[in-house]
Amino acid sequence: MNLATTVQPITVLLIDDHPVVRDGFRRLLESTDDIRVVAEADDGEAGYILYREVKPDVVVLDLNMPGSGGLETVRRIRAYDPVAHILVFSMHCNETMVQRVLEMGATGYLTKQSGLKQMAHAVRQVKLGKTYVDPEHISDMVIDRQLFHAALDPINALSKREFQLFKLMAEGNSILEIADNLCISPKTVGVHHTSIMRKLKLQNTAQLVRLAILCDIIQL
Repeated sequence: MNLATTVQPITVLLIDDHPVVRDGFRRLLESTDDIRVVAEADDGEAGYILYREVKPDVVVLDLNMPGSGGLETVRRIRAYDPVAHILVFSMHCNETMVQRVLEMGATGYLTKQSGLKQMAHAVRQVKLGKTYVDPEHISDMVIDRQLFHAALDPINALSKREFQLFKLMAEGNSILEIADNLCISPKTVGVHHTSIMRKLKLQNTAQLVRLAILCDIIQL
């Protein structure tokens, strides 16, 4: 009797607004024997819907998508499925951003600089429920969140939702656009905006954008 069993491949949902990037990651992942891309989406909303339909083992998504962006997509998927395995990749490699992404519920974080080299290994680690952070660009201190103190970085004083709005505002989104993207009222956005400006001791939008650039939350 043949008792050998067939190992099921790790199924992946790719979410990125650039078809060329998705194609590259798909080719890379499917060049392995144990990973298969079963669905793709070009924005967070479509990705969320596909996740509910396909229920992949791992989600691989771009943090910097237009609209509500990757952070909101992570939040929605984790709200639907608290044990979802999500690997985020981004152009940003600062510890503040990594901390926020992990707090939102992502299980792994890669920078685009080393994504191609680390992607398959990261997917395997995330599937196992392990936290995976790009070893080439991120300090080990990010894994121990107790090492983070608000005094070291003013951005850490913001709540998860405030950080989302801070990033969207710095990217140039209006209050109405943010309200529409996050499905909240303009009044709620305004309340958060006031709180953000107060906590960060900012006087205007120009200062907000400048701080976001200095903290590598956005890039010019």
